[in-house]
Amino acid sequence: MPARNRLTPTFLDRIRRALRPGWTRSLLLRRVCAGVLLLIAVVAAASGGRDSDVSPVIVAAHDLTPGSRLTSSDVTTTQADPAVIPAGAITDPSALIDSTVTGPVRSGEMLTGSRVLSSRLPIELLGRPDARLVPVKLSDTAIVELLREGDVVDVLSINDSNGDQSVRAATVLVKNAVVALVSEPAQIRRTDGSRLALLAMPERDAHTVASATLASPITVVFH
Repeated sequence: MPARNRLTPTFLDRIRRALRPGWTRSLLLRRVCAGVLLLIAVVAAASGGRDSDVSPVIVAAHDLTPGSRLTSSDVTTTQADPAVIPAGAITDPSALIDSTVTGPVRSGEMLTGSRVLSSRLPIELLGRPDARLVPVKLSDTAIVELLREGDVVDVLSINDSNGDQSVRAATVLVKNAVVALVSEPAQIRRTDGSRLALLAMPERDAHTVASATLASPITVVFH
């Protein structure tokens, strides 16, 4: 019988080698462990960064209707990515208490300065520092039903021609006024029960319209 070739490992030798890792196998194991730890550290750092890279913002706690006066139960604070926060977003809930909502707001919607009545609302609507708000009672109450916040209108006064009420002429008082708020049927009424429209316009035009409302009926033309 020929002598066994000692260079050829036996089955038992292979088992012993598998059960006794060499230095190369230990090095590979250390590298794998180091890679896993590095991956965990990266994920943890990224998660921590996302949690800290947010800003507080005020949102509606439930659906809000135009003309409603806000209380602390109407708003809540949440965290949002700065990239999705609109310009003019309000971050201080106390700044909204007793403010009047200018348009319908859905639950969870971020509240901005253009959503509530404030000294800056007409400026934000017109984009000019001399903007003012003027309350207007329209001669045709049916028109008030058609007005919506954000509508652009021309304001006209209706004058009797030579005292003859059957012949009337309209005078354009201001163009491109913006509707800031339309009072709800049960809210912000005048003493005669009429609903009002708050219109944003330049200061000089606002004075003209305010004076005209005392002398003649007012109507608007939609754009």
